[in-house]
Amino acid sequence: MKIRATRAHVSRLTFVLVSLLVLTLLAGCASRGRDDGRRADLVGKGLAQIGTPYTYGGSTPSEGFDCSGLTYYTHHQAGLAIPRTAAAQYRAARPVARSRLRAGDMVFFKTGPNAYHVGLMIDDKRFVHASASRSRVRIDHLDTPYWNRHYIGAGTYLR
Repeated sequence: MKIRATRAHVSRLTFVLVSLLVLTLLAGCASRGRDDGRRADLVGKGLAQIGTPYTYGGSTPSEGFDCSGLTYYTHHQAGLAIPRTAAAQYRAARPVARSRLRAGDMVFFKTGPNAYHVGLMIDDKRFVHASASRSRVRIDHLDTPYWNRHYIGAGTYLR
């Protein structure tokens, strides 16, 4: 029997492996308190949306997500109330130094004169976000030239 791996199969397998790795890493932290459990919950909910279509103004898996809709959704699913837009999320979040980023923290970018972008850290180097340019929820590395150039800060709604 011959099995053919399609791009969708490889993408789904990558998602499952990354999810398992992140949740395994966070499981060791979960015994430290509720906050670490919420971090794992946020990351898991964000990773579960990989591949969901980008939709401007979208904030549910069924309608699709824009960047702040994804972070709004994941936080509300984890029992945390946050503002809806990226700019408001940036203003209201407790600042986090880039050198102290953890899974579940949010990273913010200024991508135009009045345009903000937000993503959810899944570890200390990568974040999940709803990408308008790629039309899907996806994972990117924080240290790429594009994201470095547009990075304006990080914040959290966790302790």
